Amino acid sequence: MSRVLFPNIAVYHQEWLDVGDGHQLYIEQSGNPNGIAVVYLHGGPGGGSSKNHRRYFDPEKYRIILFDQRGCGRSKPSPSLNDNTPHHLVADLEVIRKHLSISRWLVSGGSWGTTLALLYGIKYPQAILGFILRGIFLGTKAEYNWLYNASGAASFFPEYYREFTEQVANINNVSVLQGYYDVLTGPNEIAAIAASKAWCLWELRLSTLAPHSPAEIQDDDYPHRALCMAKISSHYFVNHCFIDEGEILASIDNIKDIPAIILHGRYDMVCPLHSADKLVQHWPSAQLQILPQAGHSGFELQTIDGFCKAADTMANFIAEQSVE
Repeated sequence: MSRVLFPNIAVYHQEWLDVGDGHQLYIEQSGNPNGIAVVYLHGGPGGGSSKNHRRYFDPEKYRIILFDQRGCGRSKPSPSLNDNTPHHLVADLEVIRKHLSISRWLVSGGSWGTTLALLYGIKYPQAILGFILRGIFLGTKAEYNWLYNASGAASFFPEYYREFTEQVANINNVSVLQGYYDVLTGPNEIAAIAASKAWCLWELRLSTLAPHSPAEIQDDDYPHRALCMAKISSHYFVNHCFIDEGEILASIDNIKDIPAIILHGRYDMVCPLHSADKLVQHWPSAQLQILPQAGHSGFELQTIDGFCKAADTMANFIAEQSVE
């Protein structure tokens, strides 16, 4: 029987945590305060958390922690590129764990959140109970070239790619990615807002097998979320994600004994499946579940079913380990 998201539940605690460098992170907790601690890492970079992310987890079994990474969402200031690299985000995550008095936690996330989860685990393996990761992104040049060069995802969505590139058509002698970054960080705020909407629409169109309704990008907060996502993502990608090429796979031995369930849509057009397949070849404790009728979105039916079941599997495994 296919699983659905757990009912929407209230947050029992929220706060803004000062992590230095002028940044305050929005953090919320829900579920069982005495349950298994799980943190969900949102995508992007710069995407922000969603109330639906907490609905992957049984609120009776889990103490569910969501937060907005520095510079985006409800964190302050937002959007902000200042002192915003994976190294800062990994350090922030460890500050949160210690602030919440958590000895070890289950680390989960989607898309860019998987990159951050892996980097965090590589540096702090002793803090990890396990991983649930959806839509693997390893932060390599090939992966963001797939998204923003004409020979990648554009070959499947040529009309959408033409529309995407129109925003930077008048910027000469630079790549599409560099052109977007220049507009998004430039002095023309109107142009930056238009570019951010085009950036997010391009990814949204690639994210799911089911067509999106225009209503999905009409909520009041959408312009701010789009600007955070586009500005921070382009900042990361023009800087090669601030990590060395192949760094994650080269360091995967640090977490080789930590159990992981990896979910990846067969038809993921944002983060192609080969990255997940390559990852599990290097990670003996990771189990890859290919979702045969899913794309990249975390909220397609098969992805919801797979994630909720993975969360239950991990809860049972962690409970058994604690008894032993």
